[in-house]
Amino acid sequence: MILYDLLSNAGGRENNEDSVGMYQNEQEYCFVLADGLGGHGKGEVASRLAVETCVNVFAREGAGEEVLSQSFDQAQQAILKGQKEDYHAQDMKTTLVLLHVGEEGIWWGHIGDSRLYYFKNKKLAERTLDHSVPQMLVAAGQIKEKQIRNHPDRNRLLRVLGIDWDAPKYQIGEMTAREGSQAFLLCSDGFWELIDEKKMQHCLKKAKTPGQWLTLMEEIVNKNGQGKNMDNYSAVAVWLD
Repeated sequence: MILYDLLSNAGGRENNEDSVGMYQNEQEYCFVLADGLGGHGKGEVASRLAVETCVNVFAREGAGEEVLSQSFDQAQQAILKGQKEDYHAQDMKTTLVLLHVGEEGIWWGHIGDSRLYYFKNKKLAERTLDHSVPQMLVAAGQIKEKQIRNHPDRNRLLRVLGIDWDAPKYQIGEMTAREGSQAFLLCSDGFWELIDEKKMQHCLKKAKTPGQWLTLMEEIVNKNGQGKNMDNYSAVAVWLD
């Protein structure tokens, strides 16, 4: 059985540049989240293009690793085209995190610092690694993982959609097993910066539904964001039992 819920909030900003989406085709599911960047309020255009493209590709092709690659490639082309067609949109870019749940397996992909967390039997098993300066510093042993959230360069991204490339910059992967209790959390940096992994896991153990899990986490996000210029925050919760 697959249960899910989605959340997107402007936080302390006037404009919400995050986008979330999902699509179900019989027993296959697509979940997608993007965090838009760019001046003139065009970040939401980039994130919406990415989400809509991924949903449309999945609706045509179904779940799978090759479809993930098509989704990222076509989202990239849609954003680059949008940049050329609108002068005010020439700087628009977006992160993207994508999850396909199929009958034969689970596939994921990401670019930027929007994350996918994987919990097995209500315990954190792994997460995607950000394409950001702080994550690079962690890999180099210069800072610790927990220092990413408050690092002065935490918003400096090394890879996003909307920058032309010679070779794809996204990362994709596959999980063939659907066993036990599994939970996935897709979220933008405005969400994960204000709640640590221990709290995510604690809320998961308390929650009875994906929606309640999101609500419990959102309460912590808002509490920790009080008095700050909170960014947009978005999350998608997916449970497999």
